[in-house]
Amino acid sequence: MSERVYEPFPPPKTINASPVPAVTPEQEKMQKEVQAHFSRDGYAIPGTDHEKGPLMEEEKFWLSYECQLRYLRATKWKVSQAIQRLESTLKWRREYGLYNHITAAHVEPEGLTGKSVLFGYDVNGRPGYYMIPSRQNTEESPRQIEFSVWMMERCIDLMDANVETLDLLINFAEKAKNPSMSTSRTVLSIIQDHYPERLGKALVINVPFLVTMFFKLITPFIDSVTVEKLKFNVNVVKDGFFSPDMVMKAWWGGNQDFEYKHEKYWPKLVEICEERKARWVENWRKLGGTVGISEAKYKLEEVTSHSVAYDEKTTVPEADSHLPVAQAV
Repeated sequence: MSERVYEPFPPPKTINASPVPAVTPEQEKMQKEVQAHFSRDGYAIPGTDHEKGPLMEEEKFWLSYECQLRYLRATKWKVSQAIQRLESTLKWRREYGLYNHITAAHVEPEGLTGKSVLFGYDVNGRPGYYMIPSRQNTEESPRQIEFSVWMMERCIDLMDANVETLDLLINFAEKAKNPSMSTSRTVLSIIQDHYPERLGKALVINVPFLVTMFFKLITPFIDSVTVEKLKFNVNVVKDGFFSPDMVMKAWWGGNQDFEYKHEKYWPKLVEICEERKARWVENWRKLGGTVGISEAKYKLEEVTSHSVAYDEKTTVPEADSHLPVAQAV
């Protein structure tokens, strides 16, 4: 009989990450154009006060080599559109309060019942983001959407080197309380506009008729690439998306007897994510602390003081997570 688990797992030490899309010489040239735009002397985010326009350290960290490529892929390799979208997201991140307002303390009331849980990783190392609508505990409000954004950011904190996407696992059993069309469209808009190339799969189970109709209603607002990632009423273990030891037993067919206890789960999740992010930022500083440093490099377990700023011609070695899997309590 498996032990009950109350805490999230850090990424496993060994993963089979999906191959990162190869970049052609022409595409590399486009990335360098984007890089040059954000690296030039006197750069300021358009539409911001002159004194506040220059990039903050958090924004330079966010504008990684891979981030630039994600936006280029999302705009089908149109440099001007990629720059425009990156600047739109930079401005949104500031105005939405990602650096000061949307904190763990602010959104914690939304997480008390475990309606959204980060747990386990698929066979390619993508973090599993569970949504359990039946556990909804608050009325619709801006904070509900802010909670979704905060959880997206924590998914990114749990992505090891060469992992850029996440899996949504949505269970509509037990009289799920569905969000309104307005809230759904707002969340979809945020994800599509400001988190491009971040969804690996959306795995949905126990889909009743009304929810099926709901998805049909919102599908026109979802881009065609995202629609192809939607999988309904799947068996995530038998269909090869997750190994049994990385998925919940209840409803999903894994062997992890997970139970949500907020006082155990929440502080551990925050601790894991904060530790990883702090280590990455320190490594990023050692690599030069500037725009365009590779995520695959700063996510290495250790970066020495002899490391140099990111060079596109440098081969990025494979990275290996150093964090132990959380033990069952």
